[in-house]
Amino acid sequence: MPVAVMASEDQRFLEHHGFDFKEIKNAVGDQIEGKRRRGGSTISQQTAKNVFLWPESSWTRKGFEVYFTILIELCWSKQRIMEVYLNSIEMGHGIYGVEAVARDHFNTDARQLTRSQCALISATLPNPLKYNSAHPSPYMLKRQQAILGQMKHIKRFPLTTKQ
Repeated sequence: MPVAVMASEDQRFLEHHGFDFKEIKNAVGDQIEGKRRRGGSTISQQTAKNVFLWPESSWTRKGFEVYFTILIELCWSKQRIMEVYLNSIEMGHGIYGVEAVARDHFNTDARQLTRSQCALISATLPNPLKYNSAHPSPYMLKRQQAILGQMKHIKRFPLTTKQ
């Protein structure tokens, strides 16, 4: 599941220190050009928001998000950040965490999810209240295939003792 989420949400997760300035710049550039609005937040930033802050976007929340992102990047390993992210992220109406979505949508536990199921769950992450991995739309199935392709290029977690 971590590889699928990195392929979908933050391909440079293991390389940056909480902020992917290239993606932030691309998101701002797209907005200036009037293109479809998209986020530039990393998994670390999303974890900070999900665990410590409120969901509504504001400049105040963004400021706190920067602060908490720096703290978790300093104090937690990348594995711990990913673990907290996967256990706290909203995956559907009233569904929080990978274990809950695995049971609710696939009648299994998170450890038994296939690569394909992981990619399908990750395909919902732009808007898990709109997209449902139990009942994927053609758009989601196309996105799932793209994520499966990207998963081949994602670096794996290095061994570390930092917790």
